[in-house]
Amino acid sequence: MTLLYLVLGTLFGFALSRSGAADYDYIQGMFLFERFQLYGILATGVLLTAPGLWLIKRRARTLSGTPIEIELKPMNRGTIAGSLLFGVGWSLTGMCPGPILVNIGEGKVYALAALAGAVAGAALFGSLYERLQPLFGLPPLTKPAKAA
Repeated sequence: MTLLYLVLGTLFGFALSRSGAADYDYIQGMFLFERFQLYGILATGVLLTAPGLWLIKRRARTLSGTPIEIELKPMNRGTIAGSLLFGVGWSLTGMCPGPILVNIGEGKVYALAALAGAVAGAALFGSLYERLQPLFGLPPLTKPAKAA
């Protein structure tokens, strides 16, 4: 299964690269409303993904038959604050997590700074989670069950 994920991730990264979805100038053009190609790419992603998610939720299992439950996450202040931080970071760097890796794969050294910022931000959030929890109405942490 890991090999399948690697192949699918590589194909996804290739599609991001070739479509311009990982290109700084295209992304800045989108946010400045000067280039509209990425809006079409995002809309295509939604239109292709929505029917699949609907089918998975309706069947309550994956194509391989594995039971699955997709729960609706509650909206809270943390969702709003996190969305704003994500949007500002995306706008400033021209990259969200997928394109960071695509840009590194393309040899764009500046993407390493974006990766470092993403990792540092995630680590900071993780270390401050318990303090931020009441302030932003975040859900309690649950520990994963130990594998037998």
